[in-house]
Amino acid sequence: MDGLVVGLDAGGTRTRAVLAPAAGDGAPLGEGAAGPGNALTVPVSQLTDHLAEAVGQAVPEPLRGRVVAATGGFAGATGADADDPGRRNAHTALTVALHRLGITPASVGVGSDIEAAFASAPGTPADGLALVAGTGAVAMRITDRRGTTTVDGDGWLLGDDGSGFWLGRAAVRAALRMADGRGPATVLAASVGRALGLPGEVVPYEDPETWPRAHREAYRCHLLPAVMAGPPTRLARLAPLVAAAAGEKDAVAGAILDEAADHLTDAVRALEPRPGERVVATGGLLGPDGPLTAPLATRLHSLGLTLDWVPDGCRGAVSLARLAHGGHP
Repeated sequence: MDGLVVGLDAGGTRTRAVLAPAAGDGAPLGEGAAGPGNALTVPVSQLTDHLAEAVGQAVPEPLRGRVVAATGGFAGATGADADDPGRRNAHTALTVALHRLGITPASVGVGSDIEAAFASAPGTPADGLALVAGTGAVAMRITDRRGTTTVDGDGWLLGDDGSGFWLGRAAVRAALRMADGRGPATVLAASVGRALGLPGEVVPYEDPETWPRAHREAYRCHLLPAVMAGPPTRLARLAPLVAAAAGEKDAVAGAILDEAADHLTDAVRALEPRPGERVVATGGLLGPDGPLTAPLATRLHSLGLTLDWVPDGCRGAVSLARLAHGGHP
């Protein structure tokens, strides 16, 4: 019987698994999805459960004995450093999850979700630059399919500049600055308030100039607890509000998007790119309809670079699993 491989893309928001033939470039035979897969922030036991759920959906029980290799790209892990805590967590969780399902492949590989995304580009490239802008943001130089230099990806507390979280936090900050008088009027105050479930009577009127001081204070008093009630990364869900407001020609939102694009450009520039070098991008902010795609592409063009977008790292993880088994990607 022909062998099969499993590729996983375990990101900060969800984990995806794909089953594919070990030989050739056949279409996926199964897919599965589960919860977050960050190997540093998700407890190993919970990460194991998410991996088992995703792989269990992707690989029907009658096919599990045919899996010869499994490779996962994990947020919070790197394939370059064997002592990396995220890599150790990921390898432990993936090995246990596969065993739980009765899957015993000859090869179990783990690496960064960025490495997997880079390998998802046409031709399964081995060298170049990768950029991720979704919930978080990170840029990486890839050499021989392993990350060798990383810029940002430092998490919501210390970095991830230009990410979905960064945009969401900027939207809340702009709303607060409008409310207390430090910042200009912006439609973000109303859209953020509605998104976080604030009472209608404290959300700004259409004409912010008529927003009474007492209502501004009430808005702040409701907004702050609403923001603090959930995990910090939840603010990434507010990123689409910035794009929508910028589309309405809101100057504050437009400036936020421009600053985000500048941050991502700085991350790529820090990798000392050579003109014409390949840049593979992924993440919700950089897709065909992503709010940062056009402004970032313009900035990278000035560096002699173009974006090559991929939807996720599943295809790359499958290719890396095939290579680990001694086949072709």
